[in-house]
Amino acid sequence: MIRVEGLTKAYGERTVLADVSFDVAAGEIVSVVGPSGCGKTTLLRCVAGLIPPSSGTVSIAGQRVTEPPEGVGVVFQHFGLFPWKTVFGNVAYGLTVKGVPRREIESRVRELIVMVGLEGFEKSYPYQLSGGMQQRTGLARALAIEPSVLVMDEPFASLDAQTRDLLQLELLRIWEQRPTAMIFVTHSIDEAVLMGDRIVILSGQPGHVHDIVDVGIGRPRGREATDSERFRVVRDYLWTVVMQGANRRNMPGSAIETNIRASDPP
Repeated sequence: MIRVEGLTKAYGERTVLADVSFDVAAGEIVSVVGPSGCGKTTLLRCVAGLIPPSSGTVSIAGQRVTEPPEGVGVVFQHFGLFPWKTVFGNVAYGLTVKGVPRREIESRVRELIVMVGLEGFEKSYPYQLSGGMQQRTGLARALAIEPSVLVMDEPFASLDAQTRDLLQLELLRIWEQRPTAMIFVTHSIDEAVLMGDRIVILSGQPGHVHDIVDVGIGRPRGREATDSERFRVVRDYLWTVVMQGANRRNMPGSAIETNIRASDPP
């Protein structure tokens, strides 16, 4: 469904991403983790067609991405809602732009508002909503266009821990109902393991693929997954690799290496 091949992105003489390649199957969630500054958000913006790569390609369903493609929903960390529109108006925006008939918009938007737990807040404006409710609105807006692909840029990072935990499970529940190919960028190791079928680990500056890990935990998946031995093994491996990447950046010349592999449980 999504294929990233040899993607490199530079700004002037500064290379942010170097030769990044991976793919995402239809109905698969791939998490992306790595130390700060390794190019995670830049990668997501290239996939969404918001910025062009310097070299390499991104393709979705066999079509090369050169601009924001139809059928791709994007959810940002900072909500990105229109402050002058109500919850209903924000969720309906993409459908309105596409010229969907009004009756269909009404039906689809009301269904999504119920799905994300915002029934009764249709006429509320963003400033009247909590952070969690604003992010629910953003998720409903992305789902309204019935995307075949979702790209999510640290969607829960600015929320408190309790709301973040709740929305992780809410997103998994919605995804079970409407499975789509998803790239989920996060700084949280635990979140990456909970959400993903596979995890792309970016390391270094410029960012490159250090490893791609199979999570190996079945679905449907709830909070109980975090108590499993497999979760612990994968989380510990990711933590080791990401911290090494951060340490190498802060201490040039470090020769720390690891032989731990998440695919080989102890």
